[in-house]
Amino acid sequence: MFRGNAAHTGTYQGVAPREFHRVKWKFPTGARVVGSPVMQDKVIYFGSDDGNVYAVDAESGQQIWKTATRGPVPCTPAIDHGMVYVGSYDGKFYALDARSGAVKWKFATEGERRFEAKGIHGWQPKTQTFADAFDVFLSSPAVVDGAVYFGSGDGNLYSLDSNSGELRWKFKTRDVVHASPAVVNAVAFFGSWDSYFYAVDVGNGKERWRYHAGEDPLIHNQVGFQSSPAVVDGVVYTVCDAKLYALDATTGKERWKFDNALSRVITSPAVVDGKVYFATSDSSLYHVVEAATGKPILKQEDKAYMFSSPAVTNDVVFIGVLNGTLEARDRNSGKLLWEFQTETSKQNANWVLTADRRFNFPLLFFDGWREGPVVSADRQFAIGAIFSSPLVANGVVYFGSTDGFLYALE
Repeated sequence: MFRGNAAHTGTYQGVAPREFHRVKWKFPTGARVVGSPVMQDKVIYFGSDDGNVYAVDAESGQQIWKTATRGPVPCTPAIDHGMVYVGSYDGKFYALDARSGAVKWKFATEGERRFEAKGIHGWQPKTQTFADAFDVFLSSPAVVDGAVYFGSGDGNLYSLDSNSGELRWKFKTRDVVHASPAVVNAVAFFGSWDSYFYAVDVGNGKERWRYHAGEDPLIHNQVGFQSSPAVVDGVVYTVCDAKLYALDATTGKERWKFDNALSRVITSPAVVDGKVYFATSDSSLYHVVEAATGKPILKQEDKAYMFSSPAVTNDVVFIGVLNGTLEARDRNSGKLLWEFQTETSKQNANWVLTADRRFNFPLLFFDGWREGPVVSADRQFAIGAIFSSPLVANGVVYFGSTDGFLYALE
């Protein structure tokens, strides 16, 4: 499932490539791939914005099956007991047979939508309501003890029976829930665009506690939980309003917070061996901080925004960048070991990138009025950007790109 396990720690076991050797294969879909792949029994499962869920042989990259939904699938599937669980922008949640792709059951939510606000990100006119072009992910499900948990644009966190699809309970928030829930010790932890973070009892769907983060009533930029939490050793690590928070998992009390100086953070933190790994969007920074205190350990400047979440292995950290680059960094020093650039990024249509692969702001963000911001976002997404969080398995790195391909690198 998303981030490797129900606690969303973002850690992966086994060998990881410290040098780039080749593209093992790349698999084409009909639209961008922003969700992340998962693997079970040497099969890769993932969704695409072309509306399909795919099963691909991990060794050869050959399609095993695909199943169509009626909307984009920008989330990460969960695999459990021979079933693939995944949501779609068609407002349905699907359980598919892992071997054939056949629909076992589907559940209708109250409907999907993106977060929206008046004058969001400073777009004009400020009285116009815009859907957030950067709300790119759907909530990825977690499956634990016969139940599947996921959020929805209708503002609910759902719990369904994983075998039948019957509703167990739903928990209502005041806005879109596209963060993915972590489930640990019979509690579901998740955030909402209403700027509250929630802990909910998985047995009855009742609130244990909630934590209120910052608001941004002017341009609605530093608002809402978009990233997903990691839960380790009784602490919840999560991001909102340009801050990384450490909250007590039992009480919700804040232990510490790390200020990212007004830069949005979309990545979900990875936590291992007393360290928290994450990256920022606006300021394009790669961070490592102490898990116990939030004290900075490492900060590296990157070239472009990062929405992809870091995948931490024994000695390498992998993360995608919106300039179309996958990076491999030394886990201890943060040194860039190697990078891979998609062909679409190299082609650099509309001169979105400068020569050193930074965003070309004068050309990219040319107008804040009417369709200008939407055109800018579309150009930014169209250069082979990597929103997808890497999966590392058996010495191979798997990830998707907005160029429509799923990649396998070794």
